[in-house]
Amino acid sequence: MSIHIDKEKCIGCGKCIIVCPGSLIYQDNNGKAFIKYPKDCWGCTACLKQCSVQAIKYYLGLDMGGGGGYLTIKKEAEYLDWYITTKEGKTKKIRINSKEANKY
Repeated sequence: MSIHIDKEKCIGCGKCIIVCPGSLIYQDNNGKAFIKYPKDCWGCTACLKQCSVQAIKYYLGLDMGGGGGYLTIKKEAEYLDWYITTKEGKTKKIRINSKEANKY
């Protein structure tokens, strides 16, 4: 499992660094986030949920049934919008109401 951080999109807020349970994400000299060893990523997606600019993509390999696609997450009020993009470029959106999900 691994993530990819797009330095062009990264705004340097550091939220992904704080929430990474493996302490795998760092900031470069320009304040942009990067992951030194992507293969060590646990796949928890905590960083994706915190990234407000969708600068982090989670790779969905064959072991995940993704066949080379990726996942991004956009947070909007109490909603988490999960975008799954196939390697062919098709995107599917899954919306989760976090307030409703936390009731159970």
